[in-house]
Amino acid sequence: MIYRIGRRAFSSSACSAYKVTVLGAGGGIGQPLSLLLKLNNRVKDLRLYDLRGAKGVAADLSHIPTNSKVSGYSPEDADGLRNALDNADVVLIPAGVPRKPGMTRDDLFAINAGIVRDLASAIGDYSPKASVLVISNPVNSTVPIVAEVLKSKNVYNPKKLFGVTTLDVIRASRFISELQGTDPTQEYVPVIGGHSGITIIPLISQTQHKIPKENQDALIHRIQFGGDEVVQAKNGAGSATLSMAQAGAKFANSVLAGLNGEKDVVEPAFVESPLFKREGIEFFSSPVTLGPNGIETIHSIGQISSEEEQMLDKCKETLKKNIEKGVQFVNTK
Repeated sequence: MIYRIGRRAFSSSACSAYKVTVLGAGGGIGQPLSLLLKLNNRVKDLRLYDLRGAKGVAADLSHIPTNSKVSGYSPEDADGLRNALDNADVVLIPAGVPRKPGMTRDDLFAINAGIVRDLASAIGDYSPKASVLVISNPVNSTVPIVAEVLKSKNVYNPKKLFGVTTLDVIRASRFISELQGTDPTQEYVPVIGGHSGITIIPLISQTQHKIPKENQDALIHRIQFGGDEVVQAKNGAGSATLSMAQAGAKFANSVLAGLNGEKDVVEPAFVESPLFKREGIEFFSSPVTLGPNGIETIHSIGQISSEEEQMLDKCKETLKKNIEKGVQFVNTK
């Protein structure tokens, strides 16, 4: 089987296999994400956890003939969360509620922050050495929440905590290919910053395309607010679950490739970063090289245009507030 990481393909024919846990496996993202992980040769032990539905999803997936076992857990089981997490190599967190029409990001935060905090506490207790991939929105705030909880338990490893921003990258590749009439599988648009609205900065200047300003502005807006497009198309009955599942599975595969010792595995991710730390911005999304210990290298954003510089300034203002909000949620509870 061939996987593609960023712009690079590699074979999974000779690889180690890992224990992977999905927290929130019964939801709109969790179910397709779990399916994609079941199909991944790198996963030998797939554990699914949710308040409800995880056992059914696990039973369904267990009929698929791949070389991995799958099991489901719920709070009703004795030590259900502990068994789901015990000694996991990678933990993905899609748990929480999606944003619905009329719901502000503050509304979303109020619900998801508590969910993520409690799951992070369990990770700290039962799988403190795992790579933790946060999908639950708002990522700009939930990643700092996980960091603060793990710090309180003295098990925080900044090299193994990731906010998954891959959806922004795959949207950018798709949308620019539609605009330019190119092959989307051959497009790559670096995306930096954060994972919501104006904190998402697609670096069009680092692609081969020269796009008129009017078209480029529309393209950037579509990448930044692509989630709204899906919510509206689903008439408020759902959000970007399938594309997010693909993005989460893609990033998880990259993390697993790094753990397996694959070379030159580079993906953008929202991580604790030195790039703008002196400005009070502890977390930032930029390309990172993944390896056996998690993050091996955090790359600079490279040369950007004057327009992208202006976007970055606005991004940092919002991002700093988002990060502070997550930190304060943990430290004031």
